[in-house]
Amino acid sequence: MNELMRGLEPLREWDADTPPLTDAARARALFRLHQTMHVPATPASAPVTVGRRPILRMAVAGVAAAAITTTVLIANDSSPRTQAVSATTVLHGAATEERRLEKPIAPRDDQFIYTKEIIKETPTKGGSTRTYVDESWSSVDGSKKSYVSELGHKQWVPVFVPGQGTWPPRRWTELEQLPTDPRKLLITLRDMGGKPDYSKPMRAADWPMTQIFVSGLLRTPVLPKGLRSAAYEALASVPGIKVLPHQKDADGREGIGIQYVGAPGTPWAHGGPIMVFDAKTYRYLGMRDQRTAGGKTYRQWSYVAVSAVVDRVMQRP
Repeated sequence: MNELMRGLEPLREWDADTPPLTDAARARALFRLHQTMHVPATPASAPVTVGRRPILRMAVAGVAAAAITTTVLIANDSSPRTQAVSATTVLHGAATEERRLEKPIAPRDDQFIYTKEIIKETPTKGGSTRTYVDESWSSVDGSKKSYVSELGHKQWVPVFVPGQGTWPPRRWTELEQLPTDPRKLLITLRDMGGKPDYSKPMRAADWPMTQIFVSGLLRTPVLPKGLRSAAYEALASVPGIKVLPHQKDADGREGIGIQYVGAPGTPWAHGGPIMVFDAKTYRYLGMRDQRTAGGKTYRQWSYVAVSAVVDRVMQRP
């Protein structure tokens, strides 16, 4: 377990002054990252851990993803004709909607981020749907024990030890340090562990790993002002983003799906989880995913119903 948890260390140890990794070396690093991200979540004191949420499995690819230009046709209420919608349009629309609805917060270090997530699961081979209501309290600065729930499994998460880190960051101060300019955000995540080189253009081999971090960031329920909209726009730049019509969220609302698709032969060649957006406003609705446990595969729908800042564990807004 500890060896797998160290799978992210090469990313932290990269130096901006060292020569770029070869494609083969990058593929090996991505494979190690992929293996790490499939480790079951447990409280751990390893120096580097991976975030608990399944979005981090979204886009591991051993080689660069091929660019996919995709549009779908959706009904236009003002006209009997249809109109083309691209992934870029949806994600930029989601960013605009986020800026309109965003309510900035400034939590204190001694507070907790409260989230209430609804997850519905159905076995792919038939069976009843089960609904989980997961409530979690995460320490803002990591100095206090957090209390988290996932698929009904509740546990205390110990305080951070010196040098420990996670992705996405759990400390609010670390999130605040991330750029809210989409291009700078991409470069910062690409060069994670070293000084960002904004003059260096993105290469094809950079995109799969960078997309992992952008998507993981978007799964964080509460972010500093401007960061979520920047992440949506950053994701719109990633090659291999596919748009899917007629996707439903956990409450049965139909929307437009956004999915990362890796190159043939990679772990996500058939696509990762699907982010669902409202077809008219592009507001984010929730996530479609699947998981395998105990020899069974489950279809999964999820969304964050409530998020807020509270003063103590078990306090609700």
